[in-house]
Amino acid sequence: MLKELAERMKERRRRRPNPLAYAASQTARTAFFASQYILAARLTPPPDGPPPTNRIPGWGPIIADLSNLYRRDWRNIRNGLYKAPADMTPDPAATLRNARRFLSELPKVNRRRRAKANSEVNTESRKGRYPRYYLQNFHYQSDGWLSDDSAEVYDHQVEVLFTGGADAMRRQALPAIAAEIEAHRDAAPPRMIDIACGTGRFLKEVLRNDPRLQATGLDLSRPYLKKAQRALWEYPDTRFLEANAEDIPAADGAYDIATCIYLFHELPQKVRATVAREMARIVKPGGLLVLVDSIQTGDHPPYDALLERFPMAFHEPYYINYVKSDLPGLLEKSGFVVESIERAFFSKVIACRRLP
Repeated sequence: MLKELAERMKERRRRRPNPLAYAASQTARTAFFASQYILAARLTPPPDGPPPTNRIPGWGPIIADLSNLYRRDWRNIRNGLYKAPADMTPDPAATLRNARRFLSELPKVNRRRRAKANSEVNTESRKGRYPRYYLQNFHYQSDGWLSDDSAEVYDHQVEVLFTGGADAMRRQALPAIAAEIEAHRDAAPPRMIDIACGTGRFLKEVLRNDPRLQATGLDLSRPYLKKAQRALWEYPDTRFLEANAEDIPAADGAYDIATCIYLFHELPQKVRATVAREMARIVKPGGLLVLVDSIQTGDHPPYDALLERFPMAFHEPYYINYVKSDLPGLLEKSGFVVESIERAFFSKVIACRRLP
């Protein structure tokens, strides 16, 4: 088994891209998204609220930290832990189209910021179909999570927010998943569920690296699931569930692997606990959970002021409670053993094992 693994690793290394090509693509990516961030910041009204208790870091240390993330990303690619990103040479037409969508959405976002209008999606027709905490214009974006237009602009918005680093942050979950898949190499393909899969961006990256997985994407938003289905057309065996993570339609221990990317910071405290228990229920004993979410207060003290400021600029009503919460403790109370916690720029990657 070790010999076969070594051969596969060698083959991946032979196929790896040139490091200069990777560096050039990520530098261009950062410049492209950072320029939109700067433009958006100039057009955005200043956030209400008290000044941060700590000094907000300048661009220098943030870009240096992002560069560290890219170096780590490249090491993982070079070592064969996962493939290089598929969009190192992006489609110019799609890139410009997404930028136009983002910039055309910005005035509507700013109007809501000024008016503090964050519940436009809380309509009579949706009440009862969705929980109240879900019926909000998170990030002040149009339609919340509940339209095709929202699903189309979302990934670009997130990349602007993280100056091009969002995909690289997500990829730091892949090594733990790859190791778990390798442990199943001589057995049936592992069953994996991506909880709150959104547009399918992360799940597609997982399947790019190992299409043998029996994959399921779960999300409460039908428009986002529709976009995920289109994005994963090359993987027709992927299942999609339109469901709430508080009540996952799956049997106990149904999955070998569960992932959850950027969900917990958007949940009320009690709902976070419910979702954590539900994830423990559907992951088999000894199975893997990989959770990626925002860093929390104290994870990287130079960023603490930015964490304070974030929910003032973007409608994130549960964020302050999230960043001050004991996330590893919550997971352990729910039935997991935390195996590793790693910071990746503005994200933290937590790998857990379900207790027997």
